[in-house]
This record gives sequence, C-alpha cells and structure tokens, in this order.
Amino acid sequence: MPKFLTFENISKSFGKQQVVNDVSFSVAKGEVFSLLGPSGCGKTTLLRICAGLEEPDTGKVFLDGKDITNLSPNERQVNTVFQNYALFPHMTVRDNIAFGPKIAGWNRKKIISEANSFMDLTQMTEHKNKYPHQLSGGQRQRVAIARALINRPLVLLLDEPLAALDLKLRQRMLVELDTIHDQIGTTFLFVTHDQGEAMSISDKIAVMNKGIIEQIGSPPQIYESPNTSFVAAFIGDTNFFEGTVSEVTNSEISRIQPSDFSEITVYNDKHLSIGTQVYLSIRPEKINISKTLPLTDKSYINTFKGIVDDVIYLGSMTKFWVKTQDYKLSIIKQHSSFLLDEEPIRWNDEVWISWNPEHGYLLDHYAEIDENLLTLPS
Repeated sequence: MPKFLTFENISKSFGKQQVVNDVSFSVAKGEVFSLLGPSGCGKTTLLRICAGLEEPDTGKVFLDGKDITNLSPNERQVNTVFQNYALFPHMTVRDNIAFGPKIAGWNRKKIISEANSFMDLTQMTEHKNKYPHQLSGGQRQRVAIARALINRPLVLLLDEPLAALDLKLRQRMLVELDTIHDQIGTTFLFVTHDQGEAMSISDKIAVMNKGIIEQIGSPPQIYESPNTSFVAAFIGDTNFFEGTVSEVTNSEISRIQPSDFSEITVYNDKHLSIGTQVYLSIRPEKINISKTLPLTDKSYINTFKGIVDDVIYLGSMTKFWVKTQDYKLSIIKQHSSFLLDEEPIRWNDEVWISWNPEHGYLLDHYAEIDENLLTLPS
C-alpha cells in the first residue's frame, strides 16, 4: 500500500536520555497502525512529534506527501484523543463536539448537521445535553473521539485512549473504535502498552523497545513470527530455549541441543549450520499436555516427560507449569470439551508434553528479557 504518514529517521532526547533513536516507518492511508511497547519506549513521544507537540532533534514527518515537521499543531491535519479525554467540563456533549468547527468558523447550519452526525456515530445523541461529569468513562471517550473526528483530520492520534477504563469496557470500546474506523476510514495512529488492544484493532503493529522499533508487521506476523526475544516475550507468553544446532537433515527439520534441556527437533527455516548458536521460542498453547504418552507415527514430534509444578484454572483454559529436567515450561490447555468429563491434571502429576517442530520459531536476535515481561511463577 502507498505511504501516507511517514516518520523518517526520527530521534529525540530529553536532556541526556535518548527516548527515540533513528526511527523510520510508514503508515498507509486508512490503516490502523499501533505503536506498542512498555512505558518509556518512545511511543508517546513519536505520537506527540506527529501532533506537533514535540519537535524531533533529527528527522522529518511527512503527511500525504507534505513535510509537516515544522508546522504548528493547528496547521497539521491531525487530531489527538488523549488518555484523560481533555473535555471541556463547562460544555455539554453537543458543545464539546461542535467546539472545533465553531473555532474554524463553520456556518451554524453545518455545525449542527455535523455535530448531530457524529453524535449518532458515537451513540451519544440521547446524552447531547449532559456535561462530562454526568457521563461514564466510555461515554466521555466517545465524545472525545467525536470531537477529534468532526474536523475530518487526515490522521487521528490515539494516546492510550482506553487506559482509564475497566477491562470489560475496554473490550467493548475496542469493538466500537473498530466500527467507527470502518465507517469513517480515517487513518488511526494508536499508542498503547496493552498487547491485547494492539492485536485486536490493528492492521499493523510496530513493537518498540528502548527508543527503537524491534519489529513491524500484522498481528499474526508479530505473534507467530517474532524477530527478537523482546517481541516474543512482550506479545503474549512464550518459552525460550538457547542452544546450538546439533544435526541438519536434507529437509528443513533439524535438531538443536539446549544447555539445560534434551535435544529438540526444530523447523530450521533459516537453514542454520551445525554448531550455530540459536534461540527458540515456543508458545504455551502450541504445547500438548496429557497423562499418557501421545500416540504418533511421526518420529520428529518433540515428546518429553515432566512433573506438574503449578496449575491455574482460568475458565476457558488452564495454565500449567511443567518441570522437566532443570527447565520449567509454560503450557496452555484450551477447554474445547466439557472439562468435568475429563480426569483433571493436577499439581505434582507426571505428564507427557509434546509439540510439532513447526510450532517453534527460531529467533533472529536474543537479548536479555525484563523478568516483568515473563509470566513464569517463581
């Protein structure tokens, strides 16, 4: 897709701390593009640079082919929805939404028509005469979105817009945001630290860490094919193995020898040679767990015996931590059948675990992982 919003070699420091380091990426027109990462990774700084609220030390920002780097915020065709919504407390819903067009000097008839249209779009018509303090968090967010969209910006910037809402409301508002985007078609640049939000709403995700972008891709690409250990750990849960390639066959099925685990069969799509140091990521839901030895005629299936070290029942699934040798694996078992018809796997049970080599993924790069990103119990 053609480039619409482009960040070109953006760097930004505050004092001696560099928060954005030579970042470049492009957003296609009409796309929902998310900047995802932990606090302090630089994602909000990039959004503020796009809005004209911060100036980059180096680099440029282009919108629809125009260099907007040095334009004032009001000269850019972008609007921002902030985490705290920033509504005017003394104005009604209708007046908050109509504020931008009034300042822009639209005629009264057009202001009324457009305000009514966006109140309908955000399901706020019946609340049009209420003030912000009379609204729920979700309703205030809808007003903020309508107020930002009524001026028909080329890009809508959303800075952690769901952070103040509880879980169920966040999930509902994600659906509503997606619906609004489908109806309006405006390009969204969405900043969040919540992996679930980014995965749910985005066409593309840029995963940021310490001022750089570790990977850009669609949600399935980011989750199934992480480039780095940081991406694998930040997007969901995973198990890491470090080892060396011990055997290479004529096919893409090879074997690696971890330092603290038995030999593992892997899908060697990167065609690594014997002796190469490798890092393997395997998602918990890709691993099967059972009390009996799994029956298979495929010799390359990874099969190991272990002891259940911890169990957490979560309704739709159960999380297990299984100790095998000196390694503890995280495993998720989805409840696709009626659980009470099965003999449950309990703490300290002896179990078999197995996975297909194609369900693991060899990483391009490994770095030390912040232990707060991992969910293994101590």
